[in-house]
Amino acid sequence: MSELGTGMAADIAEQPAVFARLLDGQAGAVATIAAEIARRRPRHAIFTARGTSDHAALYAAYLTEIRLGIPAGLASPSAITVYGARPDLRDCLVVGVSQSGGSPDLGEVVRVAREQGALTLAVTNAPGSPLAEAAELHIDLDAGPERAIAATKTYTAELLALLMLIEGVRAPGGALPTDEREALSRLPQLAEETLRDSTAVEIADRYRFAARIVTTGRGYAYPTAREAALKLMETSYLPALAFSGADLLHGPLAMADPDVPVLAIVGAGPGGRSMRDVLARVGERRADLVVIGPDRDLNGADLNGAALRIPTPAVDERYAALLDILPLQRLALALALGRGENPDAPRGLKKVTSTL
Repeated sequence: MSELGTGMAADIAEQPAVFARLLDGQAGAVATIAAEIARRRPRHAIFTARGTSDHAALYAAYLTEIRLGIPAGLASPSAITVYGARPDLRDCLVVGVSQSGGSPDLGEVVRVAREQGALTLAVTNAPGSPLAEAAELHIDLDAGPERAIAATKTYTAELLALLMLIEGVRAPGGALPTDEREALSRLPQLAEETLRDSTAVEIADRYRFAARIVTTGRGYAYPTAREAALKLMETSYLPALAFSGADLLHGPLAMADPDVPVLAIVGAGPGGRSMRDVLARVGERRADLVVIGPDRDLNGADLNGAALRIPTPAVDERYAALLDILPLQRLALALALGRGENPDAPRGLKKVTSTL
């Protein structure tokens, strides 16, 4: 039997190579799809996903509204699969995001959306999956099989594919401009550097006996907070609650105290700057605060004075979402092992979850 956690560790370590493969091998296909979306001019976008992929979809919704100016949101699959709704989706882009492409409810949402006149796209790691076949268009993540049940490399591949797609929709012919290509080309090296830092592993033992944990972030960092919470729950069975920085101040802050660790994802752009008041309020509660992010923003200003920090590169917050999650994956892995659990095969979980 292999050593506990070796599968998840290998998946995490492979992410820089997955970035490079996606950038090199799928750029042309993504550009073609982006050009088709731009030609069809959707009036709004709906993303449908479950679990980890739901956090990638949330990231894409932020990107769509901020970068394209198109209203975007997340679908409620049960409206279609349980209640039989048939919404008018003409001139809408509906995107199904799934590692396996095997969940029946996502396939049904995309099938119905296509019948109702939507332009449909599947983003999966399984080109022959039911979801890929249901959609008019498909992006292959080309991430390779994951060894562990808890998704890591397929999550960041989803983020990168969606980033390439949405930025491509903004560009003539779907081809990314030179500055964007250059910025993306640096991601594999930045990911390597981020994974070399051992801070996340070193502080894992600090939370070995934690009863619960809070994660928080704003804007592009909010999906990272949600994904980090899910990874902690999946691998360590540790109750983890994720809040946007704004929502944390609207009530949940009351539970923060010295016994409740707070992991705050604080980027180098507007979202990170908007977290300053949140961090100050958490500090007033004397919570055990760890900040994930750079020391300074892109303008060189000090972001905060947190005593504990897991360092990540100071980059545009669109790109930070692909990097900030990496040490949090390593934290989840180390914490699970420290608590005597097997992060490769969490109890009760399967790689493909079928829901309707």
